[in-house]
Amino acid sequence: GVDVLIPGIMEHIERAGVHSGDSMAVYPPQSIEPEVIEQVIRHAIALSRALEVRGLMNIQYVVENGVAYILEVNPRASRTIPYLSKITGVPMVKVATNVMLGKTLREQGYTTGLWPTRNLIAVKAPVFSFSKLHRVDIGLGPEMKSTGEILGVDTDFSRALYKAMVASGIDVPTGGGVLVATIAERDKSEALPIIRGFVELGFQVAATAGTARFLQEHGIAAAPVKKVQEGSPNMVDLVRSGEVSLLINTLSNNKASEQDASKTRRASVESGVPCLTSLDTARALLMALRSRRESLQCLTIDEYVAA
Repeated sequence: GVDVLIPGIMEHIERAGVHSGDSMAVYPPQSIEPEVIEQVIRHAIALSRALEVRGLMNIQYVVENGVAYILEVNPRASRTIPYLSKITGVPMVKVATNVMLGKTLREQGYTTGLWPTRNLIAVKAPVFSFSKLHRVDIGLGPEMKSTGEILGVDTDFSRALYKAMVASGIDVPTGGGVLVATIAERDKSEALPIIRGFVELGFQVAATAGTARFLQEHGIAAAPVKKVQEGSPNMVDLVRSGEVSLLINTLSNNKASEQDASKTRRASVESGVPCLTSLDTARALLMALRSRRESLQCLTIDEYVAA
């Protein structure tokens, strides 16, 4: 009821709208301004004291225009507790249990505020079982669909991302075809530099007519491919042909387009083709692919912490 220890802050890679359990998260935050971090810390301390929490709690924020807004506060442990305990070296469950039994944080060697970060970067990534769950659409949203989580650790963000994606079961492609199966109108300008990045790495692009036309107008070679409702050969046929090593498709409000996209996403699962429905994830994959050009080493968490 006096001191408030914040062992760590994790930043979601996918923006708000994707369930926290289905989002990749990185520790420490990579793109949050120091002023926002200060807001997060200040709000956490004030809330903990106001709610008189003695034990564990977690807070989720959404940041817009430099302001941290509180989404929810949970006075309980969360699935990130084991991750942060390993990464930060703070045995959070043990410390919280002692607090609940009457031992203060100061008696355990802790004070109020954010625990110092270590010279490592850790990425938590969700694991999905879509190949076994046949009626589940793989599009990500507020409903949690992941069935597990893994951790990628390194001293470099892109290398940690790469390790996390490989460990989560994404067969990270080194080349081949990228099928851009309908990018929602609101996402096209944001998708442009991401798709250009894949082209620079040697990928060939195919896209539905409207998206292909948009890419061509902006200097990206894109082969048009039919939607499912337009007959064969179409997007699903292309995915099943083995010519596509990656599928990018953002969710659309257009009912006909979304029905086609859903069938294509399902085909990607059945064919073992990685499918990304968030541009944030696609951007992260692009960064991870670029890191493959560097030499990677794998150490134990203890070795990273010791270094």
